[in-house]
Amino acid sequence: MNTQPLDFSRLKVFPLSERVSLTRADDILIDPDSSPKPCDDRNAGLIAECVRKIREARHRGAAVMLIYGAHLLRNGTATILDRLMAGGWLTHLATNGAGTIHDWEYAWYGASTESVEMNVATGTFGTWHETASNIHLAMMAGALNNLGYGRSLGKLIHDDGVTLPSQEELAAAISREPTHPLTSARADLLKAMREQGWPGGRIEIHHRWKHASILTSAYRHGLPLTVHPGIGYDIIANHPVFSGSVIGRGAEWDFKLFGGSVDQLDGGVVLSVGSAIMGPQVFEKSISCVNNLRLQNGREVVKNHTIFVVDLQDGGNWDWTTGEPPKTNPAYYLRFCKSFSRMGGAMHYLQCDNALFAHRLYQGLQGS
Repeated sequence: MNTQPLDFSRLKVFPLSERVSLTRADDILIDPDSSPKPCDDRNAGLIAECVRKIREARHRGAAVMLIYGAHLLRNGTATILDRLMAGGWLTHLATNGAGTIHDWEYAWYGASTESVEMNVATGTFGTWHETASNIHLAMMAGALNNLGYGRSLGKLIHDDGVTLPSQEELAAAISREPTHPLTSARADLLKAMREQGWPGGRIEIHHRWKHASILTSAYRHGLPLTVHPGIGYDIIANHPVFSGSVIGRGAEWDFKLFGGSVDQLDGGVVLSVGSAIMGPQVFEKSISCVNNLRLQNGREVVKNHTIFVVDLQDGGNWDWTTGEPPKTNPAYYLRFCKSFSRMGGAMHYLQCDNALFAHRLYQGLQGS
């Protein structure tokens, strides 16, 4: 077989205005001061424990890390998380590629989400011009200032655009300093400017729904929000601008920054909310790196941290406080429980709606 790679330069893309968007920012946002949904006694007790652990962690200056999947945003918690950031309860946020795509679309377009089944059949799933081009633009501009994926995109939304050097300036810098650490980033941007017709100078991109963006809140509050994508996982790959090197560069910086927060986790708290794959996979590698470096310096490994994992699945009907199940039990293969149960400290699992968890957590922290 003579298999050839696809020529993505031939992809036909479409404006977001032609997409049927299934959710709107103005419809989903939850008022943090409204009454939260009912909660069963077990989850209410665990949320109260989580409130106590976060208060203790912040009192001692330890990290409180929120790792979340895209549904936490899509379920309308952006304003709740903004309050948690403003109150100093969170020190680091992390999400996957989908979390940034919906975030940017809500902030700029006021709507997001499409029918995967219907649009795959017509070859239009994910082929939305503004989404892919602007997220790539943010990362390429941010890379010139050593910013990762999350901070680059948060800055673009917050600043309503970016400022690019001219093509001539980029070409001269590459020629003058070919071994400079930014040479590859400059080359990626130069290529995109030529192919996409991006001008040098200021590019205005007005975001009318900033209040619906978690990325923007984190940028405004000066908190790290790291992004941990996969190449080909996200719809920003479905566009001629797609660049694995651009995404990888931003994700590399963010993974290292994530590790910096894990290194501050002694006595701290990890909240993994609706992140069944990315959260446990990234965390286990990161804490291993931190422990590796600590042991080389004669320090103890990360300890005394508490992990709260929130998802809708039943946890395999297993009591994870007793340790992990045997391989013969299907619960063993629930990555989001098994991996976190191996990370030291105490792990608690809540089978709970993620927006309900965030809402009650915020009101618990505000209440005393």
